[in-house]
Amino acid sequence: MWPASVSIREVGPRDGLQNEAPVPTADKVRLINALGQTGVKRIEAVSFVHPKAIPQMADADEVWASITKVPGVHYSALVPNLKGTQRALDAGFTEIEVVVSASDTHNRRNINRSTEESLGEISSILAKTPVEVIIATSFGCPYEGDVDPARVAGIVDRVVADGAQRVAFGDTTGMATPVRVRKVIEAVRANHPDLPLLLHFHNTRGTALANVLTALDLGITEFDASVGGLGGCPYAPGATGNVATEEVVHMLHDMGIDTGIDLEKMIEVAAMAEKIVGRELPSGVLRAGPRSRIIT
Repeated sequence: MWPASVSIREVGPRDGLQNEAPVPTADKVRLINALGQTGVKRIEAVSFVHPKAIPQMADADEVWASITKVPGVHYSALVPNLKGTQRALDAGFTEIEVVVSASDTHNRRNINRSTEESLGEISSILAKTPVEVIIATSFGCPYEGDVDPARVAGIVDRVVADGAQRVAFGDTTGMATPVRVRKVIEAVRANHPDLPLLLHFHNTRGTALANVLTALDLGITEFDASVGGLGGCPYAPGATGNVATEEVVHMLHDMGIDTGIDLEKMIEVAAMAEKIVGRELPSGVLRAGPRSRIIT
């Protein structure tokens, strides 16, 4: 039985734009403001990282100060460490995500420390403020190959023991398949049957929507998606865009699952995003429109 509704967190402004050539601050603000009018209730707006590492996010404070906050929309920031957490708190964020990779090699490339070192810092962060823990490379690593679901589950055990109340799983380079999604979720659910989980899929190998369907069958009702299919990972060779928000919404609405998002408005914002980055985005729904659209 599918759920009556699903929550989608829009990650295009952060996870999408961090993999593009630097976008002017005004365009970032324009994109976030437009997304706030689509009915989406969660937007990952910025990340607080070192500007030398991710120069595309160097204006995070200015973006956050400039956007029009829509009542009822929850805005969040991604951070890699305790310093980033403090910057986010100082900026006024109340919803923060901290990322760690299940793959040690990817974690070193992404955050310049081992997974164990990051977990130690996450423990310190959780002692300071509630955060959602995102486990990147949960379904595979471009440097190490397959990631054992038991390793992912062990990281969940660790962060929950340290106080995490929400956990997300990142398919950083689109290595997830329905089989691997099932194995990871079942491994995690064995010890944490009621822990809120969110899944973040990339469509690198064309399996993202199939993975969403599998997750729905496993009771997952929270997903990340990116307008137009923006995205990638600066430290993951071959990574392409996230699953497009409008493609997920299009599929879910046809299944009778409510997202609260106006599909036509989201398609309009996807067209805006395409103009902002100056390249064709991979979304099929952006190209063809919804299946209900009639040619006149």
